[in-house]
Amino acid sequence: MTNTLAIILGLLLLGAACIDIFVYGTEHLFFLGKKLADLIEWLAFWR
Repeated sequence: MTNTLAIILGLLLLGAACIDIFVYGTEHLFFLGKKLADLIEWLAFWR
């Protein structure tokens, strides 16, 4: 992955998070963050 592609993907993710906060509030991001942490923990178990 090149630096340019990494920056573009990072900006897209940041933009999507900003739009989600603007439209739906922060509750969805907290829920997704908790589920992502659970997923990472579950994947680490299977490693």
